[in-house]
Amino acid sequence: MVSNRFNIPAIIQGYAQGYFLMANDSGDGLDWYSSRERTLIPLDDRFRYPKSLRRVLNQDRFTIAISQDFTAVVEGCADRETTWISDELKAIYWELYQAGWACSFETWQGDELAGGILGIVIGGAFIGESMFYRIPEGSKVAMVKLVERLRERQFVLFDAQMMNPHLERFGAYGVRNSEYKDLLRSALQRQCWLE
Repeated sequence: MVSNRFNIPAIIQGYAQGYFLMANDSGDGLDWYSSRERTLIPLDDRFRYPKSLRRVLNQDRFTIAISQDFTAVVEGCADRETTWISDELKAIYWELYQAGWACSFETWQGDELAGGILGIVIGGAFIGESMFYRIPEGSKVAMVKLVERLRERQFVLFDAQMMNPHLERFGAYGVRNSEYKDLLRSALQRQCWLE
């Protein structure tokens, strides 16, 4: 049951306008952020990954699930030395999940959660909030399989928000905020589902 502790429609509206939530520097609240450049994961042939990962994919060591253990993925994403995922943001993600906006794209090895990607789906936009792994290659396999799923379901964009070396290896690229907002507007015209 949704507690309605947060104004979920207003939060979705914020994401639909190109902003994202993070715990503020003091750690005692949340702020909306935007940036001059947004990082996107390509959904076309610019997407790439290392040959070593191709071998892992061919071994079929991992199975894929969507939101099988959403809470564990949120906790996994937050479990690092410095995190922007505060307890308040965890509660918001839970309510977004309960309302059908947030999801986790997971890899499993047997009955063990190997890794996952936390995201928000609005129309044809997948807004990646964070990712983590517990078993080596778990999050990388999740990335490849998620891109395949987004392509199949005709998503317009996979927003990774901010660049890092890990994402660069997959062909992630930056776009100016104005271009991002154009793509986002186009994505909002679609109705896409991961499942």
